[in-house]
Amino acid sequence: MNLKIPVLCALLLLGFNTQAEVRLTITDQQGKALEDTVVELLDPANKTFSAKKAEVKQQDLTFIPFVSAYQTGTEVDFPNMDKTRHHVYSFSPAKVFELKLYANKPEAPVLFDQPGIVALGCNIHDYMQAYIYVGESPFLQVTDSQGQVIFNQLPDGNYQLKLWHPWQNADWVTQQVQIKQGQVMNYQLAITAQEKPQKPKKGFGASYTP
Repeated sequence: MNLKIPVLCALLLLGFNTQAEVRLTITDQQGKALEDTVVELLDPANKTFSAKKAEVKQQDLTFIPFVSAYQTGTEVDFPNMDKTRHHVYSFSPAKVFELKLYANKPEAPVLFDQPGIVALGCNIHDYMQAYIYVGESPFLQVTDSQGQVIFNQLPDGNYQLKLWHPWQNADWVTQQVQIKQGQVMNYQLAITAQEKPQKPKKGFGASYTP
């Protein structure tokens, strides 16, 4: 990956939890909780593959989730929960693939075998968009509505912290951090706010049926 280091607000050490976990909170430049931010903590000496169930649904004429993050080598299912068929594709260098018109579930999941950002689209519904962040570390999560992620059983040590959000004002965010159990950290990430893709309202010219 071609990593660029933008201006990133200083790490705030707010204390230590009594539990064996590491908590990170990401906000935007106005201090608002930033959902859908990928947080990856990479230890070059530990890239053990951690397999887990992975899927990106098509439901209510949208991709769910909008942003997901999986480790390199993960197979992802793309179940279609709508009544209409979808045609899922990506032209991203990290993974070029195409699932032609289908209902229910494709015969086989898609293997994401290279790190990078994969932008998803639907050839039938142009407004449908989503992103898959393919990382190298097993310590990889996406922030919730509170802008938080919690890593349990994360070994103490030095890590490369990577942050990514589809609306951020720079290509990549990366920084070296020292992690200890119980640590609580806050970061701010500058973004240009947008609306998430959503199905068109019913009416003239928008007669899609989920």
